Amino acid sequence: MARPLRIAMLTHSTNPRGGVVHAIELCEALADLGHAPVLHAPDARGTGFFRAPTCPIEAFPVAPAVAGMTAMVEQRIADYVRHFEAAGTDGFDLFHAHDGISGNALATLKARGKIPGFLRTVHHVDSFTDPRLAALQVRAIRDADGWLAVSRTWQAHLAEQFGINADLCGNGVDTARFRPEPDGREAALRARLGLGPGPILLGVGGVEARKNSVRILEAFLQLRALRPDIQLVIAGGASLLDHGACQAQFRATLARGGAGGVHVTGPLDDADMAPLYRLAHGLVFASVKEGFGLCVLEAMACGVPVIVSRIAPFTEYLGDGDALWCDPLRPASIADAMAISLQPAARARFAQAGITVAARHGWPAVARAHLPLYHRLAEAAHA
Repeated sequence: MARPLRIAMLTHSTNPRGGVVHAIELCEALADLGHAPVLHAPDARGTGFFRAPTCPIEAFPVAPAVAGMTAMVEQRIADYVRHFEAAGTDGFDLFHAHDGISGNALATLKARGKIPGFLRTVHHVDSFTDPRLAALQVRAIRDADGWLAVSRTWQAHLAEQFGINADLCGNGVDTARFRPEPDGREAALRARLGLGPGPILLGVGGVEARKNSVRILEAFLQLRALRPDIQLVIAGGASLLDHGACQAQFRATLARGGAGGVHVTGPLDDADMAPLYRLAHGLVFASVKEGFGLCVLEAMACGVPVIVSRIAPFTEYLGDGDALWCDPLRPASIADAMAISLQPAARARFAQAGITVAARHGWPAVARAHLPLYHRLAEAAHA
């Protein structure tokens, strides 16, 4: 099927999370290939996506989230269903979900005969203790008609746990937006965030258990005892999930450490991210679980050494000389990698290696990896 495809692309929110970034970039790359994606998301704040996509969007208004994570997820699923039942589903060749909320909404629309089917990208699979939430996660995967995974790690998980054969799509980075050359905004950003003149270690994604934030803080406090001028910046953290327990432990660890130099910024404007990477001496991404690690590519494209856990999926696309590896369960190992990132010779070596890695991960290739599955499902829907 060579004709352009009109694709309803669904993501869970307008916030700057990895899956949302992936959906935006995918839509823009598909449009460049001649297709017609429309990006959808519930918009509780009425402010639209964290950056303005160049593709058509449908950020539809919804009420503020109710209390409780499971109730909020069920609320947003119902919001999505109501939106499509009111707006209609005609005119789309494909419906593509990137998360459990939109996947469940499409599963409901499919069960009601409103759409012929849908496909699902699995960025990662969470571990939920609430049985309702766990069941919704499974439904959003099992009820799809085609699957994509961003890494071989989660492709294998889908095969082993669900008996699903998913296509591999990978992840990308826009090297026109994320590049090593300063653009003049760095000094103003440093001043606005209240950062001192010392070296900066950067974490992205907020304070979460999955991001290993407490052990990263413990590692930083170990190193700061030797290098009192270093700073830790943790940016981002817009999430629909409840990370209160990890955040409380982080605050308690910081209070016991008795040291300054830690800046938790919360979500930042998209325009701030590239200059923030360029201010950093290293990205500390010692996660215990990741779908891919999109910000690793963004930091590398900006010429910033990255500190990553020696676990999959990082081991899939990074070689021994591409990054500073650590054991995420040992703060001393993370601290050792942080210390190396501050050494000028190591910084220069890993910065260049990262630029080379980032150049291999363009969004056009990610978009093209979707097309075989897109065409198969579109042909089946029109058979």
